[in-house]
Amino acid sequence: MKFKTAIFCQTLIVILLGATPPAQSAEVGKIVQSMGHALQAGQPAKAGDPVQEGSTLTTGADGYLYIKTLDNGFFILRPNTTASIPAYHVDAAEPGNNRFKIELQSGVLRSISGQAVKEARQNFRLNTPLAAIGVRGTDFTVFTTDQATRVAVMSGGVVVSSFGEGCNAAGAGPCDNAYVQELFAEQTGQILQVLRGMAAPQRLRDATLAPDSAAPPRKDEPVAAISISPAEVNLTPLKTNPLPVIGVAPEPQTPAAIPPSFTWGRWQALANQGADFDLPQAMASGKLVALNSYFALLRSPTASWQQPQEAGATFTLQASQAQVMNLNTGQGVLASLENASLALDFRNNHFATSFDLVAPGMRLNRHAEGYVAPDGSFGNTNQHLGNNNMLVQGALSNASGLQAGYLFQSRLDDTQSASGVTYWMK
Repeated sequence: MKFKTAIFCQTLIVILLGATPPAQSAEVGKIVQSMGHALQAGQPAKAGDPVQEGSTLTTGADGYLYIKTLDNGFFILRPNTTASIPAYHVDAAEPGNNRFKIELQSGVLRSISGQAVKEARQNFRLNTPLAAIGVRGTDFTVFTTDQATRVAVMSGGVVVSSFGEGCNAAGAGPCDNAYVQELFAEQTGQILQVLRGMAAPQRLRDATLAPDSAAPPRKDEPVAAISISPAEVNLTPLKTNPLPVIGVAPEPQTPAAIPPSFTWGRWQALANQGADFDLPQAMASGKLVALNSYFALLRSPTASWQQPQEAGATFTLQASQAQVMNLNTGQGVLASLENASLALDFRNNHFATSFDLVAPGMRLNRHAEGYVAPDGSFGNTNQHLGNNNMLVQGALSNASGLQAGYLFQSRLDDTQSASGVTYWMK
């Protein structure tokens, strides 16, 4: 008994003299308005209550929460929303140490960046079940379920990526992979959408899908600020000699007569060029091979593929469409492809392709190689690994002569990306 008592006393002394008290959650800000059914950590949320890091915030069918952050930003939760703020660390002396992470599980949330966020945009992340969102300003609204995420921008811009290769929920700041898409307030009426299983966000112009349609704002919500200029929204400093995108765009290549094996082209307007075809209508009669924000490739249901007897084949580019996008302004210019090649090794299930991407003031070689699947689809998975500097996703057909088509996407530098669609014949 004396031994146990001694151990207890020693333990008590250690606790009293040397133990560190449990870490306290930092304060994110304060609730300035709470309406309807609204909870913080399962308790009724009231105006004036502090909001702590990690607290779960919930609104019911009639609930709204307005939260003013420490750096004079705002988070607004609209009805039927569940969210939390795992991290909101502000270091006034060293802004580079600022850290921000928001988790939106479901519903609609509006985020208006405070001063500390603007000083360290590269350290801001908002996660939904499907996507990571970074900021370039910013005042934006997000709607999410576990099947779809949609983002609209009122001021500044956002950078959105689906979770997957190069982007995971545990990360900090915006993702930077080949599938990332950006949206700016100047792109009026557009939203970005991520669907479960989708590699890259879609760019849509459909007001019925906007977050405001799912949960409209109250009349007392803050009015959107004047959109921030492109020069103010860089996540990283510009390179010394960024590739120019100013000038007269080259004449777009006229697509060749497309055999029935493939339907392809521009499904969204781009650089004053209208859409070539109606994507939903095309999908009703064709199998989608690849899709990005502007271009699509579909293979006819009757376009068969059988492994050729020959060891390999080389293809000639018949037609293409391409664009270079300025990520700071959201403006695109048309581009063309030159010196193009596509070769397939059927015995080793391998492809290799290359071309020169030509736009005003620019000529860059893009190349990729990867795997050919038994069903005639082919592609690669990472533009930064192996002999690749672009992503390719395509398909083959030999229903009426050997044909191929693929979409490509490539991050050119910190300020520009390129994408397009190609059609080939042997």
